Amino acid sequence: MAISSRTIADKVVSWAVSMDEDGVRSLSRHARARVLVPAILRPVCATVVLVGAYFLLPFTTVDNLRTVSLVVGGLAVVCAVYVWQIRRVLRAEYPVVQAVEALAVTVGVYLVGYATTYFLLSLSGQDNFSEVLTRLDSLYFTLTVFTTVGFGDIVATTETARAVVSAQLIGNLILISLGIRVLTASVRWRRKPGIARDPAGP
Repeated sequence: MAISSRTIADKVVSWAVSMDEDGVRSLSRHARARVLVPAILRPVCATVVLVGAYFLLPFTTVDNLRTVSLVVGGLAVVCAVYVWQIRRVLRAEYPVVQAVEALAVTVGVYLVGYATTYFLLSLSGQDNFSEVLTRLDSLYFTLTVFTTVGFGDIVATTETARAVVSAQLIGNLILISLGIRVLTASVRWRRKPGIARDPAGP
């Protein structure tokens, strides 16, 4: 398995195990469901909406300048979502649950954003990749780059496309290393004695 996906999986497992410290496992079955079910449904619903919009909304071609703007704008959206999720972790009654939700939402926005960029690049120039990409192809290519699997069936063939792929690879490192570290630090800070918890939950 690729390093990036294993790192995320290991961190999610460690957060899940540490739910004991949050007191989630000590809750009654009904109370635990009230905490965990919304935390699962929110990122799932957000991902369904994002993927649905990705496959259904009409897109147009982009030139090189617009591609740069799209990548920068997409990364800005990911950063905004991430900061918003960090604030929710810092206020959450159960910070571990909120941290897992935050990671799921942020990764979803990040992946759909790059899939959209690759699809638009393919529309703007058939020579940008080794083959013309459909929306599903673009999402598939995004996932292979994110997990660093690199099957080699789809390859970026122009400088513009390679620059975008390079940006995603750097973004992967930042999201996986720095992003998870910040989430973990937020959880630890939230657990400090004397920090007031939001009774409304995550």
